Amino acid sequence: MAQPAKRDNAVVQEQQQQFLTFQVGGEPFAISILVIKEIIEYGSLTAVPLMPDFIRGVLNLRGQVLPVIDLAARFGREQADIERRTCIVIVEMDNDGEKQDVGIVVDSVSEVMDIPASAIQPAPAFGAKIRIDFIQGMVEVDSRFIIILNVDRVLSLDEMTMLASIDENATEAAITPQE
Repeated sequence: MAQPAKRDNAVVQEQQQQFLTFQVGGEPFAISILVIKEIIEYGSLTAVPLMPDFIRGVLNLRGQVLPVIDLAARFGREQADIERRTCIVIVEMDNDGEKQDVGIVVDSVSEVMDIPASAIQPAPAFGAKIRIDFIQGMVEVDSRFIIILNVDRVLSLDEMTMLASIDENATEAAITPQE
């Protein structure tokens, strides 16, 4: 009987990925550390008029103006309450081939976890409290599921721009007198 081929007598270990885990609305979420630039304390933001509720405002980070997204509101919930552990995670996005930094408001940051690729399960077809296309996968840790977010969908700048223009048109329609 033939023996399985060995690669340089080395044991091939399962590939692990690292994820930052955090809380939003009391629920655990995670995103790949490969897209995270830094984590900063929640500070003063400048509100931008006529933006959807999930856009908290903009932040000046070392001379760069970044939009800041409230994940709770992006998921269709109430805006997050700002508390002592609230922070902003700076994420680097790919926007049509250009890099764009975006801040996301989270209740608190938990830890960086090593998660084997085989432990990541596909998004459920139903039952999630957020849009299915926002979910990259799920992993069970200590009898609790952590939702791994698809950052490109959650923070889609094209979709957020479209939603902002819809909000702006609705606001204009509400304040324009009808004849």
